[in-house]
Amino acid sequence: MLRLLHVPLCPFCRKVRIALREKGLTAELVEVQPWTHPDDLLRLNPASEAPVLIDGTTVVCDSQAITDYLEEAYPEVGLLGKTQAQRNETRRLVAWFDTKMNREVTELLWREKLVKRWAKKGFPRSEVLREGAQNIRFHLTYIDYLYQSRKWLAGDEMTLADIAAAAHLSVLDYMGDVPWDVAGGARDWYAKMKSRPSMRPILLDRLTGLKPPAHYDDPDF
Repeated sequence: MLRLLHVPLCPFCRKVRIALREKGLTAELVEVQPWTHPDDLLRLNPASEAPVLIDGTTVVCDSQAITDYLEEAYPEVGLLGKTQAQRNETRRLVAWFDTKMNREVTELLWREKLVKRWAKKGFPRSEVLREGAQNIRFHLTYIDYLYQSRKWLAGDEMTLADIAAAAHLSVLDYMGDVPWDVAGGARDWYAKMKSRPSMRPILLDRLTGLKPPAHYDDPDF
C-alpha cells in the first residue's frame, strides 16, 4: 500500500492525489501540518514539506519528484503523453503552473489566506491579494488560449499538465478567487476536469470554518 503525507488544500499535494487516481493507484492518505515541523515528517523530509510518498522502503519528496517516480515505477498509465513532442509540451506546462502560476498567483492568494491562517502568522496583506487577483486573469486567458486549439491543455489527451493546472485552480476556486467569467474556454476545460473521477475526492475536501462557493464541486458549474 502506498502512503501519501499530504495537506488537503495544498495544490502540490492535490496534484499527486489526482495523478495517483488517474493511474489507478490506491494510497493511504496521512494528513500532516508541515508548519508545526512534526518529527515524523522531518525524518522523512528534512525540508518539513508535503507531499511525501512512501512506497515500501522508498520515500519520495516533492510533487514533481513524486510524479516522475510514479511515471517510472507505474508506467502502465502514462500521464506525459504518447509522443515526444507532447511529453515536452506537458513538461513545459507543468513547470508553467507549478512555477510561474504558483509564484504569480497561488503563493499570493493561497499562502496569504490559508497558510498564514494555519501557521497563525497574521492576516492577509491586501496589496498581495490584489496582485494575485490581477495575475490570475492572465493565466486563465492563457488556459483559454491553449484550449481553443486542443482537446486538453498539452494536446489531444489528458496529461499531467491538466492535473497540475486543475490542482492549483481547485484550491483557488475553493477560496472563491477564480473569475471564471474572464475566459469561457478555461471554464469549459475545468468543468471537464471536474467531471473526472480522479477529481471527486479532491472536491470533497472541506476546511473547518471556510466553505467553498456553491459551484465548487458541481461538474456543470
